[in-house]
Amino acid sequence: MKAARRWPIYLLILFFTLVLGLSSRVFSSSLPTWIAAYAGDTLWALLVFWLVGLLRPNWPSERVAAIALGFAFGIEISQLYQAPWLNAVRATTLGSLVLGHSFLWSDLVCYSVGILVGYLLERRELLSAKS
Repeated sequence: MKAARRWPIYLLILFFTLVLGLSSRVFSSSLPTWIAAYAGDTLWALLVFWLVGLLRPNWPSERVAAIALGFAFGIEISQLYQAPWLNAVRATTLGSLVLGHSFLWSDLVCYSVGILVGYLLERRELLSAKS
């Protein structure tokens, strides 16, 4: 698909994804266990997909997905490095949300699913203007 992304729609869906992701953390005790465990990471990766797509509106969906997946996996792998200065950043709210705390294989699956959802939505041409 070679189409420019509609940035107003992207901003709206980015905001909606952000609210859902934060809500999945805040209200985790009210959610079913498996949703509370995996929704936040899946939505975080979807948010990364939307951000890359928003920043690079003319990139094909495949490239956006590859860059978003590489970024998400890189962040997860960085959690294997536990330097004091980096843990201090992770101790902040924003640092925790962006960088996480400890490596989990299940997070890689969540990231893959989240980015796949974004990719499939784009491929359905729901979010792009035809060229």
